[in-house]
Amino acid sequence: MRTTDERLDTWFSLTHIQSEINEQLEQVLQQKYGLSLKEFYVLYFISQTDDKELRLQQLQEKIGLSQSATSRLVARMEAETCGALERHMCENDRRGIYTGITERGEMKLRGALETFDEVLQEKLLNKGLKTVMESLVAELG
Repeated sequence: MRTTDERLDTWFSLTHIQSEINEQLEQVLQQKYGLSLKEFYVLYFISQTDDKELRLQQLQEKIGLSQSATSRLVARMEAETCGALERHMCENDRRGIYTGITERGEMKLRGALETFDEVLQEKLLNKGLKTVMESLVAELG
């Protein structure tokens, strides 16, 4: 039977691996596309919807930020310097605000997805981290 200390050590190992990968993704996405990891997530989640838009509240829940932090993030992504999103009011409920991905946002996302995949491929497969992570997850179970 595993002790609490062993489970904690396993958990810390997993979070350390995730943190390292997140840091590299953040750095590469910022350098190549001027996107933070959270901004990448925003574009990705919106792109996965049928109409390429989400209510700000839905987006907030998906990316795990507060309402004000989500609004600031979306505002930065709407600004001319980024231009990846556009916001509009819901026609049925004037209190509802939607944000949708622009053509410029879709272009950034396409490139960023390729880069994201390359980083994960290099980190998980080439470094053997996938096997390590799978065994760590199995240890937690």
